[in-house]
Amino acid sequence: MSNELLEDLKWRGLLYQQTDEEGLAELLQSEKISLYCGVDPTADSMHIGHIVPLLTLRRFQMHGHQPILLVGGATGMIGDPSGRNEERQLQTTEQIDRNVEGIKVQMERIFDFHTENGAKMVNNRDWIGAMSIIEFLRDYGKLISVNYMLAKDSVASRLETGISFTEFSYTLIQAIDFNHLYNNFNCRVQIGGSDQWGNITSGLEVIRKTHEEETKAFGITIPLVTKADGTKFGKSAGGSVWLDAAKTSPYEFYQFWINTSDADVIKYLKIFTFISREDIEALEESVNTEAHLRKAQTALAEEMTRLVHGESALEDAKRITKALFSGDLKALSASEMKAAFKDVPSIEMERESKSIVDLIVEAGISPSKRQAREDITNGAISVNGEKVTDLEYIIDEKDRLEDAFSIIRRGKKKYHMVQFKG
Repeated sequence: MSNELLEDLKWRGLLYQQTDEEGLAELLQSEKISLYCGVDPTADSMHIGHIVPLLTLRRFQMHGHQPILLVGGATGMIGDPSGRNEERQLQTTEQIDRNVEGIKVQMERIFDFHTENGAKMVNNRDWIGAMSIIEFLRDYGKLISVNYMLAKDSVASRLETGISFTEFSYTLIQAIDFNHLYNNFNCRVQIGGSDQWGNITSGLEVIRKTHEEETKAFGITIPLVTKADGTKFGKSAGGSVWLDAAKTSPYEFYQFWINTSDADVIKYLKIFTFISREDIEALEESVNTEAHLRKAQTALAEEMTRLVHGESALEDAKRITKALFSGDLKALSASEMKAAFKDVPSIEMERESKSIVDLIVEAGISPSKRQAREDITNGAISVNGEKVTDLEYIIDEKDRLEDAFSIIRRGKKKYHMVQFKG
């Protein structure tokens, strides 16, 4: 079973570094293990860049192993220097607690908590927070030399610009986590992103130095996800793609995945979904022979939206997509329209009655009154999905959705949002 799992991880491109490849394969072959991944609650939601190690942990669970999900209530108050060139802004305990609760809800969507190998969720503030500064320095500070810590990329890269003792100590605090989970949960493996290699190996060093017997603990890192064109993965026009529906709506989330390029879609199907190798290879063939059908992108968008937001939200996202494609906006509620058109050109206008000609010129939708009249006469203008061909048509309260905005379309695909104030 272990060989099947590790081979699948290799095929999906999910193995970057391993501390002991042969030893881990033997361990997985001989027993069911506990393994963990940590997330620091620096925000009240994870974004899609956070979930690759978590989804990898879920694959282990599907093969009978037990995932431990560590939410860093303590480490989140310190700040991980990995991958950063400046100090992190410290957050209050109350903010960290709110963030922890938001992340827990998202973890519960990804993992199974109720079977024999159900996931466990832990918060490292439970043991780090109870430790005095003297205990920290005596019991753990002695285990790791300053020279060892200076050699870590996360520290070495910051020596010129400066790093506080707070962030300098982060790798040792995370190492205490691995040791604690090894002692109390028989946790044998830590999984993290490629930037976590230094922190993971610090944990193995602490485990080695605090146990007399031969220890069997291992570390795995996952490659950084990139786009084929070299640009950063996980960003949309509106910024990061969040798992929280209030920050990135299910429709926007669905659209992010469905707009994946042909060059990236098979790679993302392997990394992010639990679709079988056989089915992904069939989708790859579809990309090569009938790319215009976008079957692979549809499968990716459906799998990810269902996983993160559930079946009902997926159906809503598909319905909005279909309505926009067909131009049938009447099928959408006001809130769905607002979500769907969040990123289209928008202009504010006074909340007053106005002729359609004046409105679309003032809003910059048509460049002149002559062109506006031509557009209206030709049937190129619609308001909230209803075509307007009457040059005398008045835009008033009947056209204001939630008494706040109207969606104007010119031509087939040029949408504008007019937001009313006053």
